Amino acid sequence: MADTKQEYDGLGLVETQTVELFQSGFEFESGVRFGPITVAYETYGTLNEARDNAILVCHALSGGAHAAGWHEDQRKPGWWDTMIGPGKSFDTNKYFVVSSSCIGSCYGTSGPASIDPETGKPYGLRFPMVTIRDMVEVQKGLVDFLGIKSLLCVAGGSMGGMQVLEWTVSHPECVRSAIPIATTWRHSAQQIAFNEVARQAVIADPAWNQGDYYDSEGPRLGLAVGRMVGHITYLSDKGMEAKFGRRLRGKEKYGYDLSIDFEVESYLKHQGSSFVDRFDANSFLYVTKALDYFDLGERFENMTDAFRNAKCPFLVIAFSSDWLYPPYQNKSIAEFVRRAGGDATFCEISSDYGHDAFLLEYEQQASLITAFLERSQRPVHSHA
Repeated sequence: MADTKQEYDGLGLVETQTVELFQSGFEFESGVRFGPITVAYETYGTLNEARDNAILVCHALSGGAHAAGWHEDQRKPGWWDTMIGPGKSFDTNKYFVVSSSCIGSCYGTSGPASIDPETGKPYGLRFPMVTIRDMVEVQKGLVDFLGIKSLLCVAGGSMGGMQVLEWTVSHPECVRSAIPIATTWRHSAQQIAFNEVARQAVIADPAWNQGDYYDSEGPRLGLAVGRMVGHITYLSDKGMEAKFGRRLRGKEKYGYDLSIDFEVESYLKHQGSSFVDRFDANSFLYVTKALDYFDLGERFENMTDAFRNAKCPFLVIAFSSDWLYPPYQNKSIAEFVRRAGGDATFCEISSDYGHDAFLLEYEQQASLITAFLERSQRPVHSHA
């Protein structure tokens, strides 16, 4: 990925747009009614006359609407810029790509940090808890607003992959192909456990103040530790060994104190502190909880039934060293789809990058996605 604009060849400068939807209120899965909902989104490419070339990309936990191109005030391009743009996997010369910040996020879509017009202060914990299904229903509202009746594809990794799966189950008539990457159909006990440790790090910070911290610096230490815990799960043992090993940071021997000795310690501390500068602690609590609530089969007799109405082809991509959402969990998604009579291709890419591979192994994903999207378009063109 290009880290500077001088090295960059892609979409160029882009802007985030916002729209207010659900004027009469949005009903959360919890039963709470709340609204209107502000949605932050970006679009890349051009929607064709038939309105049948739209692709929705869904972000992971810390992502947002800014998926590709540059913002003038930012040092790096969007989180999936390697995949979205002219001639890339999601080719903006062919496709109209839509990306939005999920509900509960802190990147422009309504969430705990949004201002309550009645008080003039952020909602904090008065904002309703969110689920993956809530995220998808808000996205559906955006897609309707944009005048798109059918999406050529819904794609995303990690939490984005969960949204992809929810789209195929909740709105099968709107999805013509699906690309869930490095994801799962429900959180396991281990996945919930890691998230709970991360949340407790935030909650235990006295500066969290029951979510009412917006007049202060907030729980910076707790959020940094929470991110450090999460970040370990994004890497792999082999990848960490290659990148850090037991190398010392800025010294030739141990300090024999509690200062930083190892490169890996320094790296995690940097990841934690940089995350605090760009993410809201309450949003972190809300979104990790949404991940833990996710269980696609919960409202069906079994997972085969869940995909019974999903008529679109699936491309399920996993990475060999991903131990957060390991290959077997991804493979089971493809198996459930096939048992339901559907079309699912499962691909496991060999990588040492762990869970982060879905953002880093873009070249290995490119040929798979390009061919899959071309195949997904054929039925539409045959009826033209």
